[in-house]
Amino acid sequence: MVDSPVVGQCECGAVAGPLGTCVDYYHAILSEEQTDPRMYRWHALVVCAYLLQHPSRAHEKYLDAQFRQLQLYVDQGLDALLRVGARQVARNKHGARSNHGMEPLAAYAPLPRGGPPGYFRATFCGLPVRDGSFVSDGHLAYGHRVETIADATVESWRSMTPGAS
Repeated sequence: MVDSPVVGQCECGAVAGPLGTCVDYYHAILSEEQTDPRMYRWHALVVCAYLLQHPSRAHEKYLDAQFRQLQLYVDQGLDALLRVGARQVARNKHGARSNHGMEPLAAYAPLPRGGPPGYFRATFCGLPVRDGSFVSDGHLAYGHRVETIADATVESWRSMTPGAS
């Protein structure tokens, strides 16, 4: 397990929130997804954004694909990302190992070198939790907050590439 660089501060630069650091929020989200399957719609965004904001907790070989998945989301939306994910799961069930179904992600920029960025305008520590839930004000509101974190993650990584938008 990797410790946060500063007590009360995350690798992503965020200050701890009421639940603790981002890893505490991440585990709480994953736990709540188990009791609220409607939250699962945003699971891929949660995982990709969390690992890209905290790459020391990720397997380095997957970060590029996770960055490309977030770019696909930013470009085409959540439904497109879910379709690609479903296609990858289906391919894996049939034993297709070539390129792991990366064709839909090939058009997107690779993960920039020299990261991670030092700042993300939206992080997991900023997620509101009410009555022990991330969805107490509705699933769409939760989804918008997760999407904001995903957008901020792509934005910060892209800013590391000269001339990137």
